[in-house]
Amino acid sequence: MAEANWYVVHTYSGYENKVKLDLEKTIENRKLQDVIQEVAVPMQDVVEVKNGVKKVSPKKMFPGYVIVKMIMNDDTWYIVRNTRGVTGFVGPGSKPVPLSQEEIDRMGINAESMVIDFKVGDTVTVISGAWEGTAGVIKSINEGRQIVTINVDMFGRSTPVELAFTEIKRM
Repeated sequence: MAEANWYVVHTYSGYENKVKLDLEKTIENRKLQDVIQEVAVPMQDVVEVKNGVKKVSPKKMFPGYVIVKMIMNDDTWYIVRNTRGVTGFVGPGSKPVPLSQEEIDRMGINAESMVIDFKVGDTVTVISGAWEGTAGVIKSINEGRQIVTINVDMFGRSTPVELAFTEIKRM
């Protein structure tokens, strides 16, 4: 089987997250996880100081672009290219060019992966962020994105929340 590479996809401005969600839904519905492995909108934390208050907020590193890790073939090209909001791949003509390892490293895409000892069904406590101190049950684990989805009780109903591996600990 061919090796998956990272490709840059150009989108309409402001549609990056919509394209990401639509692609992930298509991948799940068509069971293409083995050929289109990951879709990302590279983000970076930006520190803003307003009225003497420091605020850290995530900003898109490359507005108008989404990166996709996939095995390039006619089918995957067609699926990505025909996703609503996508204007094309970055590369000469209609031939996408994969990112080099140096470019991937600079973006921090392949940051070292974390080994976790959690599994679906475990009860965990949130140790940082807006949900700090909240307990929840793990419903899903995405090792590629290094996040877990837990259900927390909010206003009397169970609500799914995505958290980074570093934000939780086993109870």
